Amino acid sequence: MILTRPGLAGVLAGAILLAGCTQGAPTPQDESTEVPDELAADPLPDDLPSTEGIGTPMAERVAIIGLINKRNNISRDLEMHPGEAQRVGDVIVRLAACERTAPWESPAETGAFVQVFVNQERNANAEPQWQRIFSGWLFKNSPSLNVVEHPIYDVWVKDCQMSFPGEEAPAPRPSASGSAAPAPAPSASPSATASPAPAPAPSPAAAAE
Repeated sequence: MILTRPGLAGVLAGAILLAGCTQGAPTPQDESTEVPDELAADPLPDDLPSTEGIGTPMAERVAIIGLINKRNNISRDLEMHPGEAQRVGDVIVRLAACERTAPWESPAETGAFVQVFVNQERNANAEPQWQRIFSGWLFKNSPSLNVVEHPIYDVWVKDCQMSFPGEEAPAPRPSASGSAAPAPAPSASPSATASPAPAPAPSPAAAAE
């Protein structure tokens, strides 16, 4: 029986396969998060409805904005204050205002005024530039009223964290003795009120006089 040595090509092929198995996956590149100065200095719309004196002041509200990249199916939640902008790679979401209906209003709704910018090419031979693809209100319970139309990115509103007067009223405290104050006695209804007794009839002697 004659044993032959493996060819050089087979040895090289095996080494290449072994190196491919032991080599780790490439490290993903970090996404840019810096907002360009020209976009950060762009004035916000001045025709937003005034909400002064109604619930939490606008500057103290916190909106939760959902963002998804349809190419890699990666989604994330952006926690933002009005006037703030956040960048994730080639998309920037800017929040102008957020609002929700009061507890006594119906139907309940949550909305946010957002602007979306995407760094993309206008045509095949042009350099990528920041373009505003959306500016307007988004609604949580009525998303079809206004949508962000883009082949890669989708943006939607998830929450507007704010409160209204009376929503955080403290629970009634017990009395000093440690027991709750007794409830007031119910008032008697007219039917339960006793009627006055009839006057006695005069005696025969008194009638004769």
